[in-house]
Amino acid sequence: MASSSDRILRGKLGWEIARFGTPLALGMALQTTFNLVDAYILAQLPKDEVGPALGALGICDQIAALGTIASYALSTAAASIVSQRHGARDDEGTRHASWQSTLMVLALGAVFAFVGLFFARPIMIDVIGAKGEVADLGVRYLRVIVTGSFTMFLLLHLTSLQRALGSAKTPASLLVLGNVLNFFLALLLVFGPGPAPAPFGLCAPLAAALHVPRMGMLGAAWATILARLVVLVPVAIVGVRRFRVGLPDAQPAPDLAVMKRIAAIGWPTGAQFVLRIGAGLFVNSLVARFFTTDADQSATTAMGLVFRLDTMATFVAMGWGSAAQTFVGQNLGAKQLRRAKRSGWVTAAFDVASNVAIVVLIFAFGERVLRLFDDDDVPVRIAMLYLWIVAPSYLGLGLGVVLGNAMTGAGATRVTLVVDAIVVLCVQAPLCVIAVAYAGAGLAGLFRCVAACGWASAIAYAFTYLRVPWLKRLPRAPLRAEASVAS
Repeated sequence: MASSSDRILRGKLGWEIARFGTPLALGMALQTTFNLVDAYILAQLPKDEVGPALGALGICDQIAALGTIASYALSTAAASIVSQRHGARDDEGTRHASWQSTLMVLALGAVFAFVGLFFARPIMIDVIGAKGEVADLGVRYLRVIVTGSFTMFLLLHLTSLQRALGSAKTPASLLVLGNVLNFFLALLLVFGPGPAPAPFGLCAPLAAALHVPRMGMLGAAWATILARLVVLVPVAIVGVRRFRVGLPDAQPAPDLAVMKRIAAIGWPTGAQFVLRIGAGLFVNSLVARFFTTDADQSATTAMGLVFRLDTMATFVAMGWGSAAQTFVGQNLGAKQLRRAKRSGWVTAAFDVASNVAIVVLIFAFGERVLRLFDDDDVPVRIAMLYLWIVAPSYLGLGLGVVLGNAMTGAGATRVTLVVDAIVVLCVQAPLCVIAVAYAGAGLAGLFRCVAACGWASAIAYAFTYLRVPWLKRLPRAPLRAEASVAS
């Protein structure tokens, strides 16, 4: 039977990408369900608590995503190096890059724990401009979820390393387990011993026996952190036993030469995704400042509702993009340039098909889904206006994400950073400000600007993928040689 790497290098391209990428796309979609589970359970709180909780959750999730993206950048850079070294049959270099990148992710987790503990309030109130109960709830939730970000950092990192080595199904299966656990922990911690609407009081007897208090929104944060911690154990065991990744190698101390190389590949990817998340936060900030008051925060609640669907489409694209990165990286390592470039286009086609399905489902069932989280007519009406305008642009946004990840597989992360900087800083930001602050375009006008930028991203990435010589960035010497020189 052919190994995963043999299939990536020599199998029928479309079939192998579908077989490898589908579990990754589903797995990344499952990442978002941690937040969906939280939002759904919080929607069962008393009506006067639901709106502020969902509005705060939408903002906090975007802020927490900045840390996840920074970690994902390091993991993506490591996966790019690991897949190329694996394709070149450099086992020592593969293990060395895996361990050094793991040290970097642990350090990043410590930094974000400090930020969460000491800067949650100024970020939520002074930077975002959240008001009233949304701000109060958001500060408390943000302090827990950002401080515990290291759980998501490690989870993404270890699964990225395993994916780079050709494993896609096992990490996705473990994420399903994590979501089931998150659901029951959230019931336990959000509602405690009660009261809770049926059947959400399922864990009330256990909460009473353990003297767990009713924590409300804060309980959802703790449930997410604990569920990730539990799932980390089998993910780490699989990585160590099957691939020997995540373990110290012959040089366990920090190797600054290798870390510098990982950072050089990773920082443009981190900056790139921070730009993307920052663009979403910027839109949220415009909505909070121009379309809400202390008494009426319906527009912010609506943005909290649609953020989950936005994230679903983006994460599915990131899953397909991870497949593209692996195929490009391993085929580059094996000096198969033509197959490497074709991998990006084929994977992008699968993502477009996935997003067509997502958009169709949104148009058919979007309002019913939104009302699972908030049955208030005003935020649901605003959220549906957003989806009718913005959801079709998921196709363009996803195309850009996949092609960008394909180029990342070749180490061309600075090229992708430049593309996103042009789209976000030169198109989206000024367009949104002009529409809201000067043209008086209202919410619909702001949403049209967001959609236009999704299509602009697709055009920019398609042109870059076709015309910019990013594929000439071939892998460098084996990491074991670099490590020897560095030592």
